[in-house]
Amino acid sequence: MTARLPSLNGLRAFEAAARHLSFTQAAAELNVTQTAISHQIKRLEEELGIRLFIRQNRALSLTAEAKEYLPGIRAAFNDLRLATDRLLRRDDDHVLTVSTLASLAAKWLLPRLAAFQGAHPGIDVRITTSTALVDFKDGSVDAAIRYGRGQWPGLRADWLMADQLFPICSPALLTGKRPLRKPEDLADHVLLHTSAANDDDWRLWLTAAGLPTDLSKQPGITFDMVFMTIQAAIDGIGVAMGRTSYVKDDIAKGSLVVPFDITLPADAGFYLVSPEGRADSPKLSAFRNWLVATAQNKPEALAEPVPPRRRQAG
Repeated sequence: MTARLPSLNGLRAFEAAARHLSFTQAAAELNVTQTAISHQIKRLEEELGIRLFIRQNRALSLTAEAKEYLPGIRAAFNDLRLATDRLLRRDDDHVLTVSTLASLAAKWLLPRLAAFQGAHPGIDVRITTSTALVDFKDGSVDAAIRYGRGQWPGLRADWLMADQLFPICSPALLTGKRPLRKPEDLADHVLLHTSAANDDDWRLWLTAAGLPTDLSKQPGITFDMVFMTIQAAIDGIGVAMGRTSYVKDDIAKGSLVVPFDITLPADAGFYLVSPEGRADSPKLSAFRNWLVATAQNKPEALAEPVPPRRRQAG
C-alpha cells in the first residue's frame, strides 16, 4: 500500500525552518505568522509520528531523524522549482540565454548583437559570461559559445570561426623610439600576457618566427582577462598575442596593427553548442542562423577559411 504523502505546507515549513533553524525567519520567508509555522510543524510531526525539532530556550536544533529527512525534502523542493522553471521557460519563447567568454562577448559578440535584435525584436537575448563549461541540465542556459574541436557528447555543435595567431600592437610602436620592424625587435618591448589563457601562444609564435622561446619569459605585464590585454596593446603599453576573433574589429578600425607577416593557424575554433533535445527551438534556430551567417559570411581582415558546418552527436 502506497504511503500517504505528508502535508505540502508542513513540508515547506519544515524545510524553511530547518534551513534557518528559526521559526521566525521561516515565517518571514513564507509570509505567514510564526504561530502558523509552529502549528504546521506540529501537525507534520504528528503525521509522521516523529519529532523533528528540539526546542530550547532561544535555540532550535534538528533531531537525528530530521537531519536524515531534510536532504530528501530539500532535493524534492529543488526539483519542483527546476521543473516549474523549465515549464515556464518552454512557454517563454522570447527569452534566449547565451553563455560565452567575457572577452569574446566584449570584443566580438556584443558589437554585432544589435543586428540580431533588429532582425528579431521579439527575442530577448540575455548574455552570461563564464570561463567554466555550462551545465545545460538545469535549463537556465539555452546555448553557449565554446572554444574547442567541436566534440562535446550530447550537444549539437555548429561551427562559427577559427582563429589565427599573431602579435598585435598600437601603430605608435611602429615608429617610436624603438621601432618595431622585425620580430627580433620584440626583445626591446614589453610583452603582454593573459593569465591562465592561451599560455603557449607566445611560445608557439616565437618558435615559428625562429626566435628563442625564452623571449616570452622576459619581464612583461599579465592581465586576467583577454580584453584587458588587448586594451593594453591599444594603449601602446606593449605587444600582445592576438587571435582573429578578438582583434579583427580593432585592426579594421586602425587602433591595432599586425607588425609582422608570420601568423599561425589555431588547432581549434569557436562553436555554438546547445543540448540536442532543445537545439531546434524557434528562438535558438533564429539565433544560430544569424550567428553562423555573421561569423562566416562577413569578409574580415585576417579571416580564416571556413570549413563546412559540423554537427556532433553524443
